[in-house]
Amino acid sequence: MDSNSKYNIDTEIHYGPLEMIDLSKLIDGCDKQWQNLGLCLVNDSVIRLGVIKGEFHWHKHDLEDEFFYVIDGQLLIDLEDRTVELGPQQGFVVPRGVNHRTRATQRTAILMVEGSTVTPTGD
Repeated sequence: MDSNSKYNIDTEIHYGPLEMIDLSKLIDGCDKQWQNLGLCLVNDSVIRLGVIKGEFHWHKHDLEDEFFYVIDGQLLIDLEDRTVELGPQQGFVVPRGVNHRTRATQRTAILMVEGSTVTPTGD
């Protein structure tokens, strides 16, 4: 089985400028264990919603930084030398080129901000 097949990653952008995005409704509608939805573009960045439980594979992004913001739950970001724990209303930037893995032991809703050219599963 492909390591990416257990993730539901939708790279399509679903909202344009001047459209309201109801995060509560989107989060409530997520029924898979690992969902990632492209919300909108802001300048040269894409804003994604993730509703996750479980772990993502180790990866890095060679050209883009990645910002994680926890809406609800707890996000663990494994780096090669430590694990960062984020709770609601906390954020963290993983710089480009840094190998990392995200994990959630409970259902967790997060926002991610990354360059619009990023490959969500890593380079």
